[in-house]
Amino acid sequence: MLEVPVIRWGKSYESLAKEEVVHFETGETLASVHQANAGLVNVDMRHAGKAREILRQFSVDELMKKCAEAADYYLNAELPLGDGTQTPEDFCRIQSATTGLPEQMCSANMKKNAFVLSNMPAMLDALTRGLPLDILSRGYGMEDRGVMVSYQANSPVMGLVLPSNSPGVHTLWIPAIPLQIGLVLKPGSQEPWTPYRMFEAFAKAGVPREAFSIYPGGHDVGPAVMDGCERSMIFGGTQTIEMYKGDPRVQVHGPGFSKFILGDDVVDQWENYLDLMVDSVLINGGRSCINCSGIWASRHGKEIAEALAQKMGPVEPLPMTDPAAPLAAFTVEGAAKAIHEQIEDKLKEGNATEVTEKYRQGERLVEEDRYGFLKPTVVYCPDADSNLANTEYMFPFVSVVECPEKEMIKRIGSTLVCTAITENEKFQQQLVDSTNIDRLNIGEVRTNAMNWLQPHEGNLIDFLFRARAFQNSPPPAH
Repeated sequence: MLEVPVIRWGKSYESLAKEEVVHFETGETLASVHQANAGLVNVDMRHAGKAREILRQFSVDELMKKCAEAADYYLNAELPLGDGTQTPEDFCRIQSATTGLPEQMCSANMKKNAFVLSNMPAMLDALTRGLPLDILSRGYGMEDRGVMVSYQANSPVMGLVLPSNSPGVHTLWIPAIPLQIGLVLKPGSQEPWTPYRMFEAFAKAGVPREAFSIYPGGHDVGPAVMDGCERSMIFGGTQTIEMYKGDPRVQVHGPGFSKFILGDDVVDQWENYLDLMVDSVLINGGRSCINCSGIWASRHGKEIAEALAQKMGPVEPLPMTDPAAPLAAFTVEGAAKAIHEQIEDKLKEGNATEVTEKYRQGERLVEEDRYGFLKPTVVYCPDADSNLANTEYMFPFVSVVECPEKEMIKRIGSTLVCTAITENEKFQQQLVDSTNIDRLNIGEVRTNAMNWLQPHEGNLIDFLFRARAFQNSPPPAH
């Protein structure tokens, strides 16, 4: 059994408090993860400035090259993990065994993380909009257009309170290292594996270990990380979003409520986009905030819902080792049942109809002793007032909502990703101008198709650095 320590500025720390991480199907203990506490984090944060100091011993270009090396190690090497080692295959197996994500999805998310690491120059060029990167390192310099500019780091480190649901979110914090910002990571209780493997890959590539702290722990650790870092990210639900809304020190990543919109000019040809809609809902087991949870059209809602149900209704859970496994398990006991019952209650209360039942075998809920699965669910909502018209769950769940085009943008609410199929230039412009849509795809692009040269949800550069006025006097004449 693996013993996984706390990491305090690169050094292993063994705690008296430990938490066992178990296989979600068998209950077998896979690792004993040492636990940090808020007091430990508070003590360590006094030394946070050293993380940036040590990273600034390397140029941004040097760190980007190390990122490319780290990508190869992360994806292919046998790396240390606690008192043992871990191959890429071991990594996928243990990640699947604790998160309920099929092994093929774990492997796919590894490739996403490695891709971002491998292409860091292009990533940072896009995030900085072409700013010479030495300006961020030095603090000032000349833009290509000959203007003196200055940028100041808002914090020497970035804190992360990470989730357990989808390992793909780690792409959001990877660029901090070449930006010479240290990392303070609070891993998800079921998914500590990516932070530790990424840490070891960076270290093997020559990035100083002292730039990292990893604090697995209880509910007191996340707030301590966020209090100790002037910039931090947190992942959570709607309640978490409301708690930190408006706090400039915190970037919150919550439910996506991502949408697929069919404009009036194309809705009569909706069949042409059926596979695009299915993939937007189903890929990655419906677990991501960028999976589509709502399809909006002014007409043909029943037919669209029926066609989606016909495609997704027969989808069944498969073993985690099956390369075609399409669904992730809910590994917290009772979680799948609670969501199932919530959906059933809402169907009874509101004017919405499930259309998946006749196409699937058995019930939506597949419940075992320690875990459960939820099969894909398609709900038809005749109008936007339905209590299921704007709902998101961590499995392939989608509402098909009928709504007049002129009301759509207002009624869809906060939307992380919106794919809009329309050639109506006026409607396109309204979508471009909409402030409740974070990421806009116009045309045939899946909601969950990431363009890594575009910010996912907020620009990391704008978050970690602030622009300020800067002037220096010319050298004295001789």
